[in-house]
Amino acid sequence: MHETTALWSIALTGLCLTAALAVLTWLVSLTRTDVSLVDRMWPILIAGAGCVYFMLVPASDVRGVCMIAIAVAWALRLSLFITVRNWGHGEDRRYQEIRARNQPHFGLKSLYLIFVLQAVLAWIVSAPLFAGVTAGMNVGSVALQPFDWLDWIGLTLAVFGIVFEAIGDQQMATFKSDSMHKGQVMDRGLWRYTRHPNYFGEACVWWGLWLMALSAGGLGAAWSVVSPLLMTVLLLKVSGVTLLEKDIAERRPKYREYVERTNAFVPGPPRKSGQ
Repeated sequence: MHETTALWSIALTGLCLTAALAVLTWLVSLTRTDVSLVDRMWPILIAGAGCVYFMLVPASDVRGVCMIAIAVAWALRLSLFITVRNWGHGEDRRYQEIRARNQPHFGLKSLYLIFVLQAVLAWIVSAPLFAGVTAGMNVGSVALQPFDWLDWIGLTLAVFGIVFEAIGDQQMATFKSDSMHKGQVMDRGLWRYTRHPNYFGEACVWWGLWLMALSAGGLGAAWSVVSPLLMTVLLLKVSGVTLLEKDIAERRPKYREYVERTNAFVPGPPRKSGQ
């Protein structure tokens, strides 16, 4: 009973942190009239919850240290990239559409429609970090598993995901920085093999971290699969591929040809148009 109470306390403390950070970001968004600030905070919310778990557990093993290090590296890189990319551009077009659909009093509505929702989702996504860091505290006689081959697979997949995502983001940033490319479709580098290398890389990070949590064993390992599943659904069906491509073909007619020959998510060799 004591261990269960302690685990719930740690988990809820992580939720409190994500909620507090989300509310602070909401307050800033009111002064800026820019709710897309939440995109910059999204990775920080997730990694922040993980850091809370790490700090509240009496002693963490090598696995826990590696998992938190990966999460923090992922979060800092992504948050910095989004901040630099969006600096000076105002509210993202997708959020402008949400704002228009939810008038009047969108400022207040955005607290729960966007910021509280993001806080809860971030807390759920942090589940592998919670499971991996607190594995040694699990109720019962399940012993903490040593760092083994499944950890190495998960670690490799997560690091690959960070690198793959970073390369894709940098390639797109370089492409957009050239005025000669205005109105053109980015189909070079990693973007030749997948229309969203950044999203694919991000999914790899969370599937890799879940494999490490699974290797840790214990009560939380299996159910923490909700994290990579949720992240993959968000990337494919909610705020990622589906939303981004909803009207892009209308704005860039050549994008239809790009769709015909390029996988949406998992990288693969380009197809000939019409195949």
